[in-house]
Amino acid sequence: MKILLVEDDMRVSSLIQRGLETEGFVLTLAYDGLSAQKLAQSQEFDLVITDVILPQQDGISLCKALRALFPQLPILMLTALGTTDDKVEGFDAGADDYLVKPFEMRELLARIRVLLKRAGTRPQGSTRLQLADLEMNLDAKSVARGSQPIDLTPKEFKLLAYMLQNAGRVLSRSEIAEKVWDTHFDTGTNFIDVYINYLRKKIDKPFDKKLIHTKAGMGFVLKEEA
Repeated sequence: MKILLVEDDMRVSSLIQRGLETEGFVLTLAYDGLSAQKLAQSQEFDLVITDVILPQQDGISLCKALRALFPQLPILMLTALGTTDDKVEGFDAGADDYLVKPFEMRELLARIRVLLKRAGTRPQGSTRLQLADLEMNLDAKSVARGSQPIDLTPKEFKLLAYMLQNAGRVLSRSEIAEKVWDTHFDTGTNFIDVYINYLRKKIDKPFDKKLIHTKAGMGFVLKEEA
């Protein structure tokens, strides 16, 4: 598996490189965002790991550019910025996962394996999901309610897809964090609630019938109520 590592701290990049190469990964290094984008466009990678604060082009801008060019390319962000707002910004840019420094190599390896496994697994079953007048096309990456198209960020789309696939079932924050973000829920952050509110504003607020419901102390459920 070929990994593009984008990290301007040479000490950190060297440590990560040694750790991943020991596990059999092939690493290509970039020390700024622009060089990383050029490498991604000239070579084929299975995964990109990028810091957020980078010279010339920051990690958020790089992530957006890569996501536009390669919609299925797994992207993992490494950063010392670990607030809820920082994570939301990263996910909105198209990152698949977000690991806060400092971290242990075994956790980085576990995250990488999950992302690579998911990227290599083709979705089974129907490519269309529907509840009431809410429709999602998994292939076209489109969402509409009635005749009104709804624009979602990649993480909002993934969250809504999981809720549609589990319509009528109460989903805890821990389950959502594990299944949608491939991470354990941190009770010190509220990013799950932030994204639920994002969805509510887009798929519920403009319409009379509400589909996203909160179960106090338990989680959230997507369902049509009489």
